Amino acid sequence: MGRIFETRKATMFARWNKMAKVFTRITKDIVIAVKAGGPTIESNPALRRAVQNARAANMPKTNVDAAIKRASGQDQADYQILLYEGFAPHGVGILVEAATDNVTRTVANVRFPFTKLGGSMGTAGSVSRLFEHMGAIRLDAEGVNQEELELELIDHGLEEMGETTGEKGEKQLLLRCKFADFGKLMSAVEAKGIAAASTQSEYIPLPGTLKELPEEQATEVLKLVDMLEQDDDVQHVFHNLA
Repeated sequence: MGRIFETRKATMFARWNKMAKVFTRITKDIVIAVKAGGPTIESNPALRRAVQNARAANMPKTNVDAAIKRASGQDQADYQILLYEGFAPHGVGILVEAATDNVTRTVANVRFPFTKLGGSMGTAGSVSRLFEHMGAIRLDAEGVNQEELELELIDHGLEEMGETTGEKGEKQLLLRCKFADFGKLMSAVEAKGIAAASTQSEYIPLPGTLKELPEEQATEVLKLVDMLEQDDDVQHVFHNLA
């Protein structure tokens, strides 16, 4: 398996509203999943992943149930998933994944940080060609035989497996697969009775596309990433800063 690579995160910028932001993102994931595949967790893999992420984030069950119920009703707005492409200062590629019920508002909100902090919006394909769309599953590493698990999951789409750490510094295993195999790999993990700490679709920089910058320039890029992440419509931000 290839070496696991995780793009640098803007952890240097603390945000008091982090938990609220996480809950908002997960709630949108739940709504989108229910609208697309119905409210039954057992038959809706996307909803199952969203609910697992809610549990991992300690989102109250009442909030999860309420989100599923609202999404099943007629009054809940539909969200569009949009991918915006742009460049941070110093040529770093940025992908912004948003879920919105108002495209005009969202595109303006996404454009503002790029303009304010010396970046620029890109055309379709200008940045996404530098990334591969993959599914990512994070597991508690405690008590897991990594070599055995790796061998068993290769036939279910596993492409990369390596060690990483969670937000609290706990050891985790990170599994990655092509996005088309996400559901198959998730089912294989569940069949082994292993609970996922989190699941997510990710855009991973292709080999040879990473950009290394001096600390001062990297900080400018991370300020842009952080500002984008604070917008309520933004679900995830990916970049190719080494």
